[in-house]
Amino acid sequence: MVKHIILWQLKDELSAEQKKEVKTGIKEGLEGLKGQIPGLVDIHVQTECLASSNAEVMLDSTFEDEASLKEYAVHPAHVAVADGRVRPYTKARVCMDFEI
Repeated sequence: MVKHIILWQLKDELSAEQKKEVKTGIKEGLEGLKGQIPGLVDIHVQTECLASSNAEVMLDSTFEDEASLKEYAVHPAHVAVADGRVRPYTKARVCMDFEI
């Protein structure tokens, strides 16, 4: 099994209300991929964080293996969510993938 963890910072120019809407869209879009992509075992998006955090959105996903993670990256359903709901609104992304 492989964990795929991503932390995002949202763009500064977004208002508090826009950030709330963007977070909801990211969460709905990414969590909606469960059951659509082979090898994706579990997916969760965290949008509520403590003030001490320096990221605003976290993706915690689990895949059967590294090959499944690579296929997820280019799967049309994932690309649509990434291009439509994530990339336009984020300024920074940090990723860590590891075996569990």
